[in-house]
Amino acid sequence: MLGLTIESSCDETSVAILKDGRDVLSNIVSTQIDIHKEFGGVVPEIASRKHLTNISYVLEEALKEAKLELKDIDFIGVTYGPGLIGALLVGVSYAKSLAYSLDVPIVPTHHIEGHIAANYITYKDLKPPFLSLVVSRRSLTYYICT
Repeated sequence: MLGLTIESSCDETSVAILKDGRDVLSNIVSTQIDIHKEFGGVVPEIASRKHLTNISYVLEEALKEAKLELKDIDFIGVTYGPGLIGALLVGVSYAKSLAYSLDVPIVPTHHIEGHIAANYITYKDLKPPFLSLVVSRRSLTYYICT
C-alpha cells in the first residue's frame, strides 16, 4: 500500500509518501519559520496563504523523490486537527480533491496521534499494546494503544 500524507496544521507544509505504513519513500517539508520570525510567532492568515502557495510544489517534489506518480497512490492521509483552522483547511481541501480525483480513500489523522504513530516508522518491530505519553504546552495526554 502506498500512502500519500499531507500535514498543514501550523507553519509547515509537508507531504510524505509511505510504503506499507512504515517505509518512508519521501518526506518533503516547506517551512515558514523565517517568514514568521519578524512577528514573534505564527500569523495564522499568512500561514494559510503560504500553504496555498507551497502545497502543489511540495507534492510534486515528494512524488519525484519517491519516483512515483499520483496514479500509484492507494490512499491519502491528512491532518484534520488540532491546529490553525485556515492552515488545516488548505491541507484537508487539497487532500479531499486529490482523493476524489484519484478515487482513493482519505484517512483523517489527528496531529498528536500522528506523533505517536511515527514510532512505527522508527521502531519497525513495535506492536501494541503499549502506553504513550504526549506532553505539550497546552496539555498532558496519554494514549493506551491496543
